Amino acid sequence: MLVACGQQQSNQQHEIRMAVAQPVINLDPRYATDAASARVNRLLYQSLIQFDSHFQPQAQLANWRQISPQEYLFTLISSPTKFHDGTPLSAADVAATYQSMQQIASPLSAEFANITQVQAVDSQHVRFVLKQPDPDFVAKLIIGILPASLIKAGHDFNQQPIGSGPLRFVRHDASLLLQRLADGQFIRLMEIKDPTVRVLKLMHSEVDILQGDLPPELVSYLNKQSGVKISVSEGANYSYLGLNLRDQTLRMPLVRQALAYAIDTQKIVRYGLVPGSRAATAILPPQHWAGNAQLTPYPYRPEYAKTLLKQAGVELPLRLEYKTSSDPQRLRLATMLQAQMRAAGIQLNIKSHDWGTFFGDIQQGHFQMYGLTWVGIKTPDIYDKAFATSAIPPQGFNRGHYQDDALDKLLQQRDWPAVTQRIHQQLPYIPLWYEGQVVALRDGVEGFHANLDGNWDDLAKVKKQMNGSN
Repeated sequence: MLVACGQQQSNQQHEIRMAVAQPVINLDPRYATDAASARVNRLLYQSLIQFDSHFQPQAQLANWRQISPQEYLFTLISSPTKFHDGTPLSAADVAATYQSMQQIASPLSAEFANITQVQAVDSQHVRFVLKQPDPDFVAKLIIGILPASLIKAGHDFNQQPIGSGPLRFVRHDASLLLQRLADGQFIRLMEIKDPTVRVLKLMHSEVDILQGDLPPELVSYLNKQSGVKISVSEGANYSYLGLNLRDQTLRMPLVRQALAYAIDTQKIVRYGLVPGSRAATAILPPQHWAGNAQLTPYPYRPEYAKTLLKQAGVELPLRLEYKTSSDPQRLRLATMLQAQMRAAGIQLNIKSHDWGTFFGDIQQGHFQMYGLTWVGIKTPDIYDKAFATSAIPPQGFNRGHYQDDALDKLLQQRDWPAVTQRIHQQLPYIPLWYEGQVVALRDGVEGFHANLDGNWDDLAKVKKQMNGSN
């Protein structure tokens, strides 16, 4: 018994442990839509392409060339790639993965409805044929590639992921245990909802890495502690208020404008968020190639917001229900919004739920208003997925049921400055902020940094010095 306990403690000391605020929900990359799952799946699987620092696609598993406006040929990079079960990755696996995307009921499937044919030409080449030309097609090919034989067998990739990424799945119970292929290093992801508890566990060396979901006072506290290193990056993940536009009140543009003028985003950024945060105007940040630096945040004008509500014929106070997760930082931000909106004649009723219940309600359309963040968005087709009439669920992510013929036409023209200007005027979302990225590491942990989109890619290379102590 003592030997077993000692061995278990030794194993835990040699693990790299990362505490996260939200659970990993789905380890099948064809279905994962939450941030934590997407970040883990980038490590378990490889995709055809990835993105460089300028948000442009580059090869991961394959190079490509465009044969015609509607045809692409991908060539797998020559170095042999194997899945975690030892089988080689071939063009047949690529074809099977994308064929399955057209057959399953996934919110991600709509992205590939334009594909008319996916064909493995031989073991190294895959041919994609489109119904219509799509200049953003290559940038959409970020689904992790799965073994064709396991797809055919109906394998449950959520319960037993098998990919070709730098980390392999070990088990998923109270925490998620992964192992790095390069050196055998074990990495454990531990869900700890309370940010104060996460910080205490870092200070007591019970975890090695924290990233994000921390209030600014805890970041300030960590900055003053010995034995801890802080890394900060400007953020690019877009936080917003989602609106149910089937609601008779919220469907009125004047009401949505009033909501935008009822929020002091600059004050929340300054006092409620971590360093690196900034007010947002569009899903893609200004430095993105499809960003719009001409847009400016709505100023805080609570009296003008009241005037707009009265013009819309709304009786004050306007009562609205706002859903959020039970994460303490999200609740804190919700109460800040509530206080600011009260001055504009808006009474916000906050409803908080655990992450699974909350996200499920949003996916099913059970909300009046909610707060969420788009994470890791790289391409402007997000505007199609979030706002096009054709993207109303289950076809896409237009969960607010926004319908705007003028925007649909601009989306078809791929006129991104006009698209973002129209969205900024009509406000199907209320833009909030791009939250900064903060990473806290125990001394002895090296190689994990804060990234613009908050990804966990550095888990593929992070190192922990083993000196006989935790």
